[in-house]
Amino acid sequence: MKRARRRWVRAPFFILPLILGVSAVPIAAHPPVAFALATISVSAGSALKLRAVVGAQRPAVTASATSDTPVRATPAIRAFATSIPASIPARVIATLPHDPDAFTEGLLIKDGLLYESTGNLGRSVIRVSTLATGHVLREAALAPALFGEGIVDWRDEIVSVTWKTGLGFRWDRATLGYRGSFRYPGEGWGLTHDATSLILSDGTPILRILDPVTFAERRRVTVTANGVPVRDLNELEWVDGEILANVWRTTRIARIEPASGRVKGWIDLSAIAATMPKDDPDSVANGIAWDAKTRRLYVTGKNWPSLFQIAWPPR
Repeated sequence: MKRARRRWVRAPFFILPLILGVSAVPIAAHPPVAFALATISVSAGSALKLRAVVGAQRPAVTASATSDTPVRATPAIRAFATSIPASIPARVIATLPHDPDAFTEGLLIKDGLLYESTGNLGRSVIRVSTLATGHVLREAALAPALFGEGIVDWRDEIVSVTWKTGLGFRWDRATLGYRGSFRYPGEGWGLTHDATSLILSDGTPILRILDPVTFAERRRVTVTANGVPVRDLNELEWVDGEILANVWRTTRIARIEPASGRVKGWIDLSAIAATMPKDDPDSVANGIAWDAKTRRLYVTGKNWPSLFQIAWPPR
């Protein structure tokens, strides 16, 4: 899921440990950072205009103590990814433009607009774009030391999380103006919601069910397929009473039963991924957005130049 991890894996020094199946050395924790956000407005044919900068000093943020060791797909994980009969290739209905510089972490559609969170240190933003053209209407930048992750809409807000800092934010959905921050333990990966709760993935097989106001944990659900826990659950989307989840560094989307955590089937994005640029191994499939009004499902990937509408339900 993270570019930093990939760089460690590609380093020649780690070739032997990877062959032997030994974990790579964790990267150093991020230093304390001061909170700073900027909201940017973009209009057709005009230059970027800085609308507001929130420069108030926030408490120092340090990385959580969780390991940064890459998690590789084990033979068991590969086995369950191909053994369920309900693994169905995604059928592309339409192809729309997508910013190839967007390292997509979170994606959603609300009132016909595309909301997106991007990652990478110094480049993480929350943005809203037109769905048909990909034209960016508004953008809010995170502080350079924060790695942006999943987002979810809740009432009139956009809620976002960060990777290893345990720091989340609330934004005004109409303006992307900053409304506040909150804390949570561990890592933040993907976000979605049902009718009453937020749902957070953290890179483990566990989905955390959270209070949407306080972010307090209500319960947990362990995701399994054929009895095997599914790690690296990434971007999430609630669609017709089930949770769709990208599995990091695969071309599979898991279809999860919310109550039990059981994977009921898979959507296979391999044919779509094969058409995307292959010059960066970090540019993997990630990003699922459901337009409830039109009942259309969209997927993309990190630094992919296209957003794909795919058939729902898959068949």
